[in-house]
Amino acid sequence: MIAPILAALEADPAILICIVGPTASGKTTVAAEVASRVSGEIVTADSVQIYREFDIGSGKPTPEELALAPHHLVSAIDPMSHVDVARFVGLADAVIADIRDRDRIPIVCGGTFLWVKALVQGLAPAPPASDEARARHRAIVDKDGRGALHRELERVDRASAKRLHPNDVVRVSRALEVFETVGKKLSDIQAEHGFADARHPAKMFAVRRPDLRERIEHRAAAFLRAGLVAEVRGLIDRGRGDARAMGSVGYREAAAHVRGELPESDLQNAIVRSTRVFARRQRTWLGHEDVTWVE
Repeated sequence: MIAPILAALEADPAILICIVGPTASGKTTVAAEVASRVSGEIVTADSVQIYREFDIGSGKPTPEELALAPHHLVSAIDPMSHVDVARFVGLADAVIADIRDRDRIPIVCGGTFLWVKALVQGLAPAPPASDEARARHRAIVDKDGRGALHRELERVDRASAKRLHPNDVVRVSRALEVFETVGKKLSDIQAEHGFADARHPAKMFAVRRPDLRERIEHRAAAFLRAGLVAEVRGLIDRGRGDARAMGSVGYREAAAHVRGELPESDLQNAIVRSTRVFARRQRTWLGHEDVTWVE
């Protein structure tokens, strides 16, 4: 599996290798093995793993993977702090520069593809954040629920609404905020930009697994055995219930169970269903990108 990646690095050691793929495909393991062969260090591009305290359900690197190579940006940020794509790019740029300064090879790995794309190809221009708009959106959520805010986005920017889950309040709010601020759809801004401004010479490899459905089932069961529900209950008790990462796959289902909205008998199946939907979206996204698939 890793031979094409090693060959790319041998041909051009200065290239930035990015290892992506659907959730549960084993990309972290692949990245760790590659890093162990080439004196590499891994830069994590995962919008949940970057937060402290969100450990079990984010699939953070195992002790075995950590032993193979250093991992950067894992558990780097307070869970109540907001990390958007621009902030990630700044953090990742600094880490990549440091790794190269030490004559090591940076390897980007993660499933938050927009972060990887922006790191390599640049950011679409967008207006600055509006505290007033975000407060107004939060009031809508508190009064009428997350679905109401998502429906409002669907009314003005159907493409962004289709891409974003109703529970992803932060991103839904941001897309709606952009339209309300400049009268232009975020989806149109991104399409016009085209992410064509190369920032790093890079090659993207996507991991493909024929047994992905089974791996998703096993992963959900493993997370629950490891104590995902207890982790989520503790996060909520510590005031982390509104953290951005709580809206991610696995965490939102466990949170619904803790709140009494989802019975324990349905919890594992709910996580599996959501994970499969997420993996399909990831595969669709990758199908439109310039990636080299590795089995």
